Amino acid sequence: MTMQPSAVMAPPAPKSVADVGLSPVLMRDTLLKTLFRRNTNVVTALARTICLPVPITQELVDMARGQGLVEAMGTLGPGGTVSAEMPYQLTESGKARALDALAQSEYFGPMPVPLGVYREQVERQSIRNVQVTRAQLSAAMGDLILPQDLISQLGPAVSSGRSILMYGPPGNGKSSISNGIREALGDRIYVPRAIEYSGQIITVYDPIVHAAMEDDVQPVSALRRTDRFDRRYVMCRRPTVVTGGELNLSMLDLVHNPTARTYQAPLQLKATGGVFIVDDLGRQQEPPQKLVNRWIVPLEEGRDILALQSGEKFEVPFDTLVIFSTNFHPNEIFDQAALRRIFYKIKVEGPNQDDFLKIFALVARKKGLQLDEASLVHLLRQKYPTIGNIFANYQPVFLIDQMISICDFEGLPYRMSPDLVERAWSNMFVADDFMA
Repeated sequence: MTMQPSAVMAPPAPKSVADVGLSPVLMRDTLLKTLFRRNTNVVTALARTICLPVPITQELVDMARGQGLVEAMGTLGPGGTVSAEMPYQLTESGKARALDALAQSEYFGPMPVPLGVYREQVERQSIRNVQVTRAQLSAAMGDLILPQDLISQLGPAVSSGRSILMYGPPGNGKSSISNGIREALGDRIYVPRAIEYSGQIITVYDPIVHAAMEDDVQPVSALRRTDRFDRRYVMCRRPTVVTGGELNLSMLDLVHNPTARTYQAPLQLKATGGVFIVDDLGRQQEPPQKLVNRWIVPLEEGRDILALQSGEKFEVPFDTLVIFSTNFHPNEIFDQAALRRIFYKIKVEGPNQDDFLKIFALVARKKGLQLDEASLVHLLRQKYPTIGNIFANYQPVFLIDQMISICDFEGLPYRMSPDLVERAWSNMFVADDFMA
């Protein structure tokens, strides 16, 4: 799907040290730690590393220089050439202060964004501000053939930015629909590299979760360089976090690194502004009811509560489209109070015969398998009645892949035949006459 330019308001670049929103000590110490840990000694390179405009970085360097922590090295470069920029280095006092700061926290590099400032950006780019049209949603589903009434249910649910429960028999595309929903959102947001609360640093940007977008920033080559947005953020596609049977409650808490003395954001915070998919609900070690109970306050109030190692609790924004997907009937895994908290309940059923044939033909064409009318008649009249004519979206892909594998092994051109249908069918189900 073609991405459209984002209408999200970018976080404005700070114009002064005060605009950064952090304490002078935290900024100074982060600067010193970065100078200590990185082979960076000129202001423009340092500005790139700490993600602040060059004039503000220069002001921080001057502040540290005035405190005797940083010193200028002169304007001569290697071989006695004149350097384009004044290089700086830590003084002995600066090294001592950097080591002391590193003992308190190993975090260095990009300046964090204060939590209060981040809340404002979350509001500007809220998932609830996104409006998805029927055409966008249908296009985002790609090759999925879905009933129009299912699209009619999904559309308002996605545009609301509220929680969705998709349930129904396995193999009918619930996971693929979840991914299609993410594609339908199709814009970009700004993800902080790290946020700061009460002096504690929480890293948020995660290259595994967040897909950074290319942009047309100017090269950092002059002290007069201007930034189009706050470089403490990374411009990304709206994120998608997918979890399955491995999900447990501890994954929804802050992750503390005792060695670095920093925190990593939990999954739902990384998914802010995007989609959090809980796939295969009911397969986790934690009971589904217990998992949903953890989400009650975030789903209802748009805020989550996290805790530091000290036990101090604080609020963070919860701005995430949560999609639960399960093969179980909701009444089997939730009580009615929990179901009330999930705003949309959508049943995803298997295709009817006509849609099954459309899917089958589409898959066969993509994979280069020649269709055969006699084989299709055999499949529909001889095989499907044995399972009550219950069709599933996964079956065409399964059967066609099986027949292609057989043709490869036998050295045959890709084609269908009743015999190949029989051989493929035998691998789709397990016989129930096995005795141990």
